[in-house]
Amino acid sequence: MNNRVLGIFLGAGLLLCLTIFLTSYANNVRLPGNNEGYEPVQPIAYSHRLHAGELQLACLHCHSDAGRSRNAGIPTMQTCMDCHKFVTAPILDIRAEDRRAAEAKEKPKRIVSAELHKLYAAMGLDDQLRPEPGAVPRAVGWIRVHELPDFVYFNHGAHVSAGAECQTCHGAIETMERVRQVSDLSMGWCVNCHRGSNATGVQGRAVAAPTDCSGCHF
Repeated sequence: MNNRVLGIFLGAGLLLCLTIFLTSYANNVRLPGNNEGYEPVQPIAYSHRLHAGELQLACLHCHSDAGRSRNAGIPTMQTCMDCHKFVTAPILDIRAEDRRAAEAKEKPKRIVSAELHKLYAAMGLDDQLRPEPGAVPRAVGWIRVHELPDFVYFNHGAHVSAGAECQTCHGAIETMERVRQVSDLSMGWCVNCHRGSNATGVQGRAVAAPTDCSGCHF
């Protein structure tokens, strides 16, 4: 094999290796701030699939600030307690206890799920919702999933008022057992959404979403 043929083979091999490397690099390396797919384990296993999906609770029922302010906000523990001072465990567990109590001819015991026990403990309450002696109420350390850079201005209220659905940015949140970031939330992604909304409208209404720099970068 002469040097010319050898050079062709080596060049082709190098080009193939470079193509494989660049393809892998593009698929696995992200720009700073791109947390697409981020799905942290939360301190309490809150299921959006159950609450927003099966029970069909409106997003604004818990994230009430999203309709009127820049931030969606995290529901207060009292918001959770509006329901969970009555609903203390999955219905199947409660029915099982009811059957056991009926067979034993005694009063059913109060069943509190392990996750709701964490909520009660954070509020300084025992499983009977009585103040726990010496307990100090503390905030639940929820882990933020969606976070834009400091140099980006995003207003939830403006988007909700314009008719944008939560799923536009957050994906099918009503199907998620644990919240994850679906979109990369890059500048290009946002600008393309604004351009599309301006062209087609949002829920039948014309909008004028900004596409220039000053719209999101003050």
